[in-house]
Amino acid sequence: MKNVSVALNVLLLGAVGYLYYYNFSGKSSGKSDSKKGSDNYSKDSACKRAHIAYVDLDSLNEHTTYIKMKRQELEAEQKRIENDWQSGYKNLEAKKNTFVKNNPSPTPDQINQIQSSLMQEQQQIDNTKQTLSQKLSEKSYAFMDDIQKSLKEFLTEYNKEKKYMYILTTGTGLDYLVYKDPALNITSDVIKGMNAKMKATPQ
Repeated sequence: MKNVSVALNVLLLGAVGYLYYYNFSGKSSGKSDSKKGSDNYSKDSACKRAHIAYVDLDSLNEHTTYIKMKRQELEAEQKRIENDWQSGYKNLEAKKNTFVKNNPSPTPDQINQIQSSLMQEQQQIDNTKQTLSQKLSEKSYAFMDDIQKSLKEFLTEYNKEKKYMYILTTGTGLDYLVYKDPALNITSDVIKGMNAKMKATPQ
């Protein structure tokens, strides 16, 4: 469905945003904190490690197998709902045309009868579409909640070793980074980790 990718990006943004202050919790006192906050890097063994990283949500959506598979399933279901709805209206049009053809001079009772019948069928078609669309929306939200939970879990474990203070996101409609150093891009790590996690998790 058209809005799945955009909605998913919004939820993924929330999922990684909470890590903005991940390493600040319980570390707000002392002079060393102010010094650490003014430095963009922290020492890790003999090298410096960046405090900031970012994830490209477009790439994450396109290359995480489970996300792509489920998105395709949802889009296919949405298309089936639309096709069934359009088919129902075409059938109504065909019934009306058949009535006109078979009744060149219909009586008022015949006209009222066919109108009532067509209106009832139209209402049933619309109600069916509304019911199926609602179920699809619920399924989509459940899917996105599942992805958000999995992403949070992965990033929490991932950041225990990386120790980033900020993990930003970039993507279509969500790109607020005017400059991005490719060296800070951890998307490939996240894609690998999410693919492994979602594959290992019973779906």
